[in-house]
Amino acid sequence: MTAKVILNPYSGRWLAQRRRPEMESALRAAGLEYEIAETGGPGEGVTLAEAAARQGFSPIIAAGGDGAIGEVINGLHRASPHGVLGPLGLMPLGTANDLVHNLGLPLDLGDMARAIASGKTRRIDLGTANEWVFDNNSAIGLEPMVTLYNIRMVRLRGVVRYLVAALRAINQKPTWAMHLEWDDGGYDGPVSLVSVGNCAVTGGLFRMAPAADPTDGKITFVYAYAPTRLKMLSLLPRAISGDYVKDPAVHQHHTTCLRISMSPDSPIQVDGEIRSHGLGSVDYGVLPARLDVLVP
Repeated sequence: MTAKVILNPYSGRWLAQRRRPEMESALRAAGLEYEIAETGGPGEGVTLAEAAARQGFSPIIAAGGDGAIGEVINGLHRASPHGVLGPLGLMPLGTANDLVHNLGLPLDLGDMARAIASGKTRRIDLGTANEWVFDNNSAIGLEPMVTLYNIRMVRLRGVVRYLVAALRAINQKPTWAMHLEWDDGGYDGPVSLVSVGNCAVTGGLFRMAPAADPTDGKITFVYAYAPTRLKMLSLLPRAISGDYVKDPAVHQHHTTCLRISMSPDSPIQVDGEIRSHGLGSVDYGVLPARLDVLVP
């Protein structure tokens, strides 16, 4: 069969475009027949992936960063909303490459091309956030504010950009009044952040949901309230190791569903991409054992 490569050339601040020849060389060396479709703007990866799945291309290969992978998975889900998706190949061309890291996959394009050619897969869960599905992480509150600052910065690159963005967001001392309901609990009160993980690491560095497991049939979420900038700053370095969940201000739970309403409205990020600048409510859920990822 012919593979369809869906390339986001902007991933990694145009790194993906510059590495396209390297990627194509790796795919050819692995003996793969393929066609490439480049995205031209936000959301186009969804359309291209849905069309490729309906046309029978296999595997579908997402080439880019976590946002690009997320769009491809949403396209696959639209084409087959009730079945197992994939097989999905990954060509890590982004900044953080969170899903690749979380699944323990190689960053080397040659190694990944050979993994795709091998046909071996690992089946993982997907999370849902309203109408979107996600493979790695979604969040409301402080975390998407960090994403917004990250998008605006053009001079810094890599993980340093995420750290600086986090410091700028913390300086705003954001707080929301939230109502949370999950499988066996609930909460009403002030909240600084809610981070929902299918996997543990996001932003290339932060273990926001350190107990998350993409094969356990559940999502893992963390909510926290830090009343001062100093408290937020004290939690930031501990979020890198995931140790911040031991703080009394931070709460981590496993669930199959999570309903949240909030005031004021909050932005939401899904796999690192801002999907709304202001939501008053969001429903999270899980799609167990829903995606086959090609692995070495």
